Amino acid sequence: MADQRSLPVPDGLAGERLDAALARLFGFSRTRAAELITDGDVLVDGVAAAKSDRVHAGSWLDVTLPPPPTAPMPIAEPVPGMKIIYEDSDLVVVDKPIGVAAHPTVGWTGHTVLGGLLGAGHTVATSGAAERQGIVHRLDANTTGAMVVAKSEVAYSLLKRAFKERRVEKRYHALVQGHLDPLRGTVDAPIDRHPSGDGRFAVVAGGKPSITHYDTIEAFRAASLLDIGLETGRTHQIRVHMAALRHPCVGDLMYGADPTLAARLKVGRQWLHAVSLSFEHPTLGEWVSFTSDYPDDLAGALDRAGRES
Repeated sequence: MADQRSLPVPDGLAGERLDAALARLFGFSRTRAAELITDGDVLVDGVAAAKSDRVHAGSWLDVTLPPPPTAPMPIAEPVPGMKIIYEDSDLVVVDKPIGVAAHPTVGWTGHTVLGGLLGAGHTVATSGAAERQGIVHRLDANTTGAMVVAKSEVAYSLLKRAFKERRVEKRYHALVQGHLDPLRGTVDAPIDRHPSGDGRFAVVAGGKPSITHYDTIEAFRAASLLDIGLETGRTHQIRVHMAALRHPCVGDLMYGADPTLAARLKVGRQWLHAVSLSFEHPTLGEWVSFTSDYPDDLAGALDRAGRES
């Protein structure tokens, strides 16, 4: 069902283009705002307007927002290369391979962790939205490593709370361009969607609080291997914060990495791996920790970085 919104233009947006004003009011891209205007879903004082028209304070906006697209259901099918690190009646920890999303989303047509578990006969918790049942945290599709999925309802509830309350220790290794100064530090910078609306995220004033701790493990001629801990778990957090420091993950072309270096090290995605995951077991009550080795593509790139140094 479409969502009908009616509201006045606030004083702070007086003189703005209509598409820009809509984007700021509703938090979507100017391209999306322009599409709504072109489709006749935006009225200004009851009259259709052009996207370039300037708005006036107090003018009345009537906006028809179409229903959000529905995420597809997971396809139960084995996922090549996905290994089980640990499993009991409450949870399963997987070693997620490259090119696999945590769960189905609009526009994603590849494999998912959830579909892979179902396809291999594993049960998962039924809590949460149908397309992401059992999912308590996520890794980017092209980020590899350790990821936990809840199997029981109590594990789902307690693990979700533990992640929200930052009682889970997530360690990553990242190969980033150049050398950080200082070698060890903390990035405390808010993150939200990039203003371009192209799927990227960025450090944005007023964004969600985001904290990343890093420590240099080894420095090479053109890159540095970092150990990274997260206090928060924003989408693309490590990739955004490293790019903001002007040291993007090697191979992360989406966030400004040097394609020449990526080609030289033969890495075709961001060099980022979830090496360990530690938390209090939801029913046993003991602290558990799980680790994941580098996959072949990242190990090979790291070896090449070392040999050219």
